[in-house]
Amino acid sequence: MEKRELYDNFDQLGKKADELRLLIGNTQDSLTSLVEKNAELEIENQHLRERLRELEDKATSKNGTAGLSKSRQNLEKLYEEGFHVCNVDNMYGSRRINDEPCVFCQDVIYGERS
Repeated sequence: MEKRELYDNFDQLGKKADELRLLIGNTQDSLTSLVEKNAELEIENQHLRERLRELEDKATSKNGTAGLSKSRQNLEKLYEEGFHVCNVDNMYGSRRINDEPCVFCQDVIYGERS
């Protein structure tokens, strides 16, 4: 191998090393960006879950579900599955049309009883 050929090979090796260094740098920058974005999304996800829990708790206390007796909870479950639980016009147990809300059913479940 001649000195010139040896020099050219060494020069090409240096250029390839520079290209590889650049590629590694770009990949590292991309990875850092992805890790940061992932951390942001995890934090946002955690906040959204906490907010959802708060809203669910608020809705539960608003509807009075937390204070429902076992029998009312069973009626609520039937109602949520699309069935009437009221006895207006002998509707108890029949399907609610298009799962439309029924004020009478909601009164049976959530209404005040003395």
